[in-house]
Amino acid sequence: MKYLPLIFANLSRKKLRTTLTIGSFAVAVFLFGFLAIIHGAFSGDLGVIGVDRLMVINKVSIIQPLPISYQAQIQRIPGVKYVAAQTWFGGIYQDPKNFFPSFAVDPDTQRLVYPELAVTDDEWQKFLGDREGAIVGARTAKRFGWKVGDRIPLKAPIYGGTWEFNIDGIYNNPKDGVDLTQFWLHEKYLDERRTFGKGQIGWYTVKLDSADDAPRIIKTIDSQFANSPFETKSETLAEMTASWVKQAGNIEFLITAIGGVVFFTLLLVTGNTMALSVRERMGELAVMKAVGFSDRFVLFIVLAESLTIALIGGILGILLAKLMTLGGDPTGGVLYSFILPISAMLLGIAAAIGIGTMAGIIPATNAMRLRVVDALRRA
Repeated sequence: MKYLPLIFANLSRKKLRTTLTIGSFAVAVFLFGFLAIIHGAFSGDLGVIGVDRLMVINKVSIIQPLPISYQAQIQRIPGVKYVAAQTWFGGIYQDPKNFFPSFAVDPDTQRLVYPELAVTDDEWQKFLGDREGAIVGARTAKRFGWKVGDRIPLKAPIYGGTWEFNIDGIYNNPKDGVDLTQFWLHEKYLDERRTFGKGQIGWYTVKLDSADDAPRIIKTIDSQFANSPFETKSETLAEMTASWVKQAGNIEFLITAIGGVVFFTLLLVTGNTMALSVRERMGELAVMKAVGFSDRFVLFIVLAESLTIALIGGILGILLAKLMTLGGDPTGGVLYSFILPISAMLLGIAAAIGIGTMAGIIPATNAMRLRVVDALRRA
């Protein structure tokens, strides 16, 4: 700590150059944080989704329906705990750009299959007894200013007309990465009003007694409905989510490639900056050695300057990335999980420190090996 004034005095000699170098670190680490946010938004929280739930869809495509009669048949399979039916509703509130996922759900099993999406008992009971009732995620409710007791009109492009719903409850979860954007209505209400697809649903979510039973139950479900008019494709919810992410491209490769190019460029910029700093201060470094400072001290002081620049820039970049997430999801519900986890923040700062070390080690080593006579001759 006692050498901090000396380190900052050296860095303040060329204020503009130091500021621009710190800015380079901040921009690079900000980009790293932003890419981490996007990666998390695409992949979601697979830890929350887990492997103890299956998604059963039509083998042709998820947009093709399944019979509602499959629910009872799946429920009878040993190892199946609960089966929830869901159907995409696709409601629009006021303007088409106000996107949020809306589903018709089976109220008897939805809460059992998704216990992490917490609704109070009173609100759920109200929803069960309200044919036109709805449960909405806390993030969507906050976005539109909805509260329990409001009556909300939604346009239904798929089923036609304007449908009105009573907000009977708001589900929530304090953990980051949980989808708090969904809108649930009664499956039976949808089936009564629509003019096509009666007796059919979009997909099933199956809660298992044990995740170890997943391979057996997947095989049993798909074999049971093989060669029927509505064949099924079953996967764990984690696997299904991962496959959807892959359809959007190799996000991890993209992040790695962009991040690698940015940090390599930063390494060159910082290394050049530190090399210039050492060359400009040869006479000063020689005097320091002449009055008794050791080679190791010279190595330390030059390397410390590089690390200080990296640390300040890294912290600024991470703070800017974190600031982006404070306003919630800027995509209007397309990417519900818009967060920067602590692990990514620490990794970004560590990467900045690593780049600072690599950029400063060669100039610091050259300064350590500097001969006093040669340095005074050049100065």
